[in-house]
Amino acid sequence: MADLIQWPETAKVDRVIPKERLYAEASAGAALKQRFVDEVQRVRWAYKLGDESLRLAPGETVTEIQVFVLDLKGSSLDNSVLASIDKAVPSQIIFELRREDGLWTEQAMTAAYKRAGGKTKGTDYFRTGWIGSDQPRIPLPAALDMDGLYRQLLGRLLPHPIWPVEELSDALDRMGRIRGLTREIAALEKKLRTEPQLNRKIELRRQIKERTAVLTELTEPVPSNRE
Repeated sequence: MADLIQWPETAKVDRVIPKERLYAEASAGAALKQRFVDEVQRVRWAYKLGDESLRLAPGETVTEIQVFVLDLKGSSLDNSVLASIDKAVPSQIIFELRREDGLWTEQAMTAAYKRAGGKTKGTDYFRTGWIGSDQPRIPLPAALDMDGLYRQLLGRLLPHPIWPVEELSDALDRMGRIRGLTREIAALEKKLRTEPQLNRKIELRRQIKERTAVLTELTEPVPSNRE
């Protein structure tokens, strides 16, 4: 479980954004508007990370990172709400979600990889688990420019660490391969449990072993040495 970030005061904006403005900018349909109404209490533009606030040089693809805080009405949020905000705002966004139930408040951090031009890559939103509001936050990661900061922030949300020499986009592709292999292995194991023929069982075990070896390689904290 990743820790939340202590965002610098120099980057603070703290401005409420009307939900109506967001789904109008995203050309949201009736179903999406209803999700905003049912699931989101308030959207706050909390911080703007960039050259002026951090004295950090713009990168080749990232010049600013916005931090949006969403106060939820319940305990969950459909990713389509996040995607619509990403569509409405051209720069990269890190979201913080807040939920509370009288005696406790929990927060989580989530984001999708957004390329230059403001388009998210796929529909995958990576997120931390829910973290109690009393848990200490950690400092903003060190980086040489905004590209590096975005890599660090998004990398903290991925289910497996980014390899030292790996580009962020390549890490996202690897996460997709990991998910695909995990699904394939689960489907093969299900077939194996119900397969009556011995020769088919042997073939299924071979396929499972082969895919598991690839999955192990892809999920290593540091890639194996390759010639």
